[in-house]
Amino acid sequence: MNLPDIVDLTQAYYCLDCGICTGSCPVSRVTPDFSPRLMVEKVLMDQEENPFEDMNIWSCLSCGQCSSRCPSKIDYPEFVRMVREEAVRQGKGGTPAHRGLFQAVMRLQTLDVKQSKTDWAREAGRISESGETYFFVGCAPFFDVEFRDDWGVDMMASPKGVLKLLNAAGIEPVIHDDERCCGHDLLWNGDRPGFQKLAELNVSLIKKLGCKRVIFHCPEGYMTFKKYYPQAVGELGFEVVHFYEFLADQVKSGAISFNSFEGTVTYHDPCRLGRQAGIFEPPRSLISSIPGLTLNEMAHNRESGICCGTSAWMNCSACSKEIQKTRLKEAVAAGAETLITACPKCRVHLSCALRDMELELKIRDINDLLAQTLKV
Repeated sequence: MNLPDIVDLTQAYYCLDCGICTGSCPVSRVTPDFSPRLMVEKVLMDQEENPFEDMNIWSCLSCGQCSSRCPSKIDYPEFVRMVREEAVRQGKGGTPAHRGLFQAVMRLQTLDVKQSKTDWAREAGRISESGETYFFVGCAPFFDVEFRDDWGVDMMASPKGVLKLLNAAGIEPVIHDDERCCGHDLLWNGDRPGFQKLAELNVSLIKKLGCKRVIFHCPEGYMTFKKYYPQAVGELGFEVVHFYEFLADQVKSGAISFNSFEGTVTYHDPCRLGRQAGIFEPPRSLISSIPGLTLNEMAHNRESGICCGTSAWMNCSACSKEIQKTRLKEAVAAGAETLITACPKCRVHLSCALRDMELELKIRDINDLLAQTLKV
C-alpha cells in the first residue's frame, strides 16, 4: 500500500498539529524524541528520507491513547500498522523481543503442523468434541513454555480458570488441537500474509465444527477476530464474545457466585480490551462480586489506563521498563496488595518489571482469582 492510500484511510491529513497525541503518548513521556504527530508529519511533508526506514514506527505501542484523545479522530495505530506492512514488504522490519521465538511459533502455525493443545483442558475440566460454544485458548500454552520455569509465571492459570468457570455455568466448550494463533502479532508486525493464513485456518476450523459462538479470554484474540478477521475472510458465521461480558451476565442472573476473599486489589485495563474494545465495567463488576475484596482504582484507569509497555513482542526496551514501573508504582499508590490483570501479555510484562523492583505487590490473573473463589 502506498503512502497516499495510508494517509487517506487513516485520515492522517486531518492532523491539526495540536500535539495532543504526543502529550498523551506513554512512549513520548519517556522518550521525548518519539512523537505520533511527527511520524505523520514526515509522511505529509514528503521529506526525502524514506518513512518506512524510521525505526519509530516499531516503538509505537499501538495502545490507542493518542487516537482516543485526537480532536481529528486520526487512527494512529492503524497508520502505524499499515506503514509497518509496507516497511516489511520493503525488507525493513523491526527487531523482535525474546529472540523472535514467538514470531517463529506463529509462522510455524501457518503450515500443516500437528499440535497437542487440548491435553491440559482434559485434565482441568470438561470439554466437548462438538457444540455451539468454542473456547479460543490462543497462545497461552506456548507462552507457558517460555515463562513458567524461568519467570515463575503460570500462563495456563488463565485458560484453566476460564474452563472451570464455563463448566460451572453448565457449558462444556469445544477446544481443538488444530486451533492456530489468532495472528494478532503477525498483523502488528507487518506480516499480512502470515496473518491472513492464520485467519483462514481458524475460521475454517470453527465453521467445520459448527460452533455458533466463540468465547475469548485474551483481549488481543477478541479484537483480532472482531475487527480484523471480517476484513480478512468476510462474514465469520459465528458470534464473537468476550468471556467477561458472558460471565458478568451469569453472575447477575445468580447462576454463578463467589466465596469471600479478603484483600485490596487494583485492576489494570488492557489496551485492546479497554480503550479499543470498550470493555471496562464487566471485569470490575466481577472483581467486586467477590465478597471481602476491595477494589481501588489507580490514578490512570479506564480510557486513561496506561499501557503495559510492550506490544506484539516487538518493542521491549528501557522505555518499556519505565512505563511498566510507572504502572506498578501507581498500583502501590492506590493501596493495592495485588494488581489484577486481564491480558496474558500484560501479566508477563508487568511481572518482568516487578522482578527488578522492591515493591510489596503481587500480580494475578483475573480468571485464576475468579476460579479460585468460585462457590460450588
